[in-house]
Amino acid sequence: MDERKEFKLEYIIKSSPNILFKYLSTPSGISEWFCDNVNIKDDIFNFYWDGSEDAAKMLEKKDKKLIRFQWLDDEGSDYYFEFELKKDALTNETALIITDFAEDDEKEEAVLLWDSQVDDLKHILGS
Repeated sequence: MDERKEFKLEYIIKSSPNILFKYLSTPSGISEWFCDNVNIKDDIFNFYWDGSEDAAKMLEKKDKKLIRFQWLDDEGSDYYFEFELKKDALTNETALIITDFAEDDEKEEAVLLWDSQVDDLKHILGS
């Protein structure tokens, strides 16, 4: 039985929400840090990695604030992954908050994967 639990990760990114959001929501931006290539058709994002492919539906998008996807394999479930941006009024820093789901024995691996992906994103942004 699938017992995935929600987890959230927060990263401080030295970038404006405007620029950062392009890397989270456009094929050219996403393919620079998340996967090798992305194609979009009718809110379905096809992600390509090393010869494999996975598709996700964009469930929600709030410009410069949030984008939420659900893998097509998870359709009909409550599972999704989400990128949310929050700008701190005092420090002017932008936080990228990633929400995802994993089973207990897979969470550590999922966190390491997100850490690696976000490191690539920070490198591209010079953050």
